[in-house]
Amino acid sequence: MLKMTEIPLAGKRVVIREDFNVPMEYGSITDDTRLRSAIPTINAAVTAGARVMLLSHLGRPKEGEFDPRYSLEPVANALADLMATPVRFEFDWMGGIEQENGSIVMCENVRFLKGENANNENLARRLAALADIFVNDAFATAHRAQASTYGIAQFAPIACAGPLLSAELDALSVALRKPARPMVAIVGGAKVSTKLALLESLSVKVDQLIVGGGIANTFLKAAGFEIGNSLHEPDMIETAKQLLNGGDIPIPTDLVCGKNFNATAKARVVAADAVQKDDMILDVGPQTAKTFAKILEDSQTIIWNGPVGVFEFDQFSAGTKILAEAAANSTAYSIAGGGDTIAAIVKFGVADRISYISTGGGAFLEFVEGKILPAVDILERRDQ
Repeated sequence: MLKMTEIPLAGKRVVIREDFNVPMEYGSITDDTRLRSAIPTINAAVTAGARVMLLSHLGRPKEGEFDPRYSLEPVANALADLMATPVRFEFDWMGGIEQENGSIVMCENVRFLKGENANNENLARRLAALADIFVNDAFATAHRAQASTYGIAQFAPIACAGPLLSAELDALSVALRKPARPMVAIVGGAKVSTKLALLESLSVKVDQLIVGGGIANTFLKAAGFEIGNSLHEPDMIETAKQLLNGGDIPIPTDLVCGKNFNATAKARVVAADAVQKDDMILDVGPQTAKTFAKILEDSQTIIWNGPVGVFEFDQFSAGTKILAEAAANSTAYSIAGGGDTIAAIVKFGVADRISYISTGGGAFLEFVEGKILPAVDILERRDQ
């Protein structure tokens, strides 16, 4: 792919697609990781003398309709504070805007535009007409072929990859294409069905596959254990059995259970074969966590997507904490992705010791699964 760092930007209209889909409560941003990740790209373009227009989506508004709950104006203000430089917010921008070299404009939510999600060609051409150079720096949206991620790259005079997108692809390539061995993956989450392709892909790529959360409960059931009232998927038990037979997937030997799913539930450590019918499995036990930690400490490549327990509740957070610290202490090349994973990494203070933290959720999963990411594919084809 052509890269932004290879192109003269001075005086050019540089439209940068970022991912500013940040979590918000009552109009305030609760995690600015994605904003901070984009700053080096924006600074590089500004320093080069570009006229920078930033595009992003926020949330899932009804397409084509303005909804103040999903306005990017608070995001523009937060970015300006982080960068200590003006970031002009523009509500009405599709007709083009006047800018000086070295200035930054944040455009209103692209999902307020009818045709964005369907990659409408007319919309894509109108977006492309705003740019001398289009920069896709939004890895987290690279699995979507939308007007602001794919269509604009088709029709812009120049289309290239931003530093953040390039770094994500480089980091994932190191972890997946020629990984150092042993290679271990941690996959947590609620459902096997939502991560089946990931589990199937990793089970034949990695030396060991650690499963956690509701996914682990389905595997425990498949292995013949009582799981009580724990979250699981009965219709995925046979699939879990097949995966257990086809790969090295260690099953927990002890668990942390509660009778209720809430912050005040009393935690009880039990052997894997001692779960009661009214129990809910909410974390792996200390012996299992120790075993999993040893696997990570002995590995050379770690891929992590999803916690192994309900880490939001302190009494059920020990398993995820122990694995986070083991990944951080390991000499392995470690890459972590997904919102819950990043939240756990931040909570346990190990972010600076994980080799690479991916800003992507769905894109991260699809890349690991081996799927083609449309927004990356179009950049590669434009450079041929």
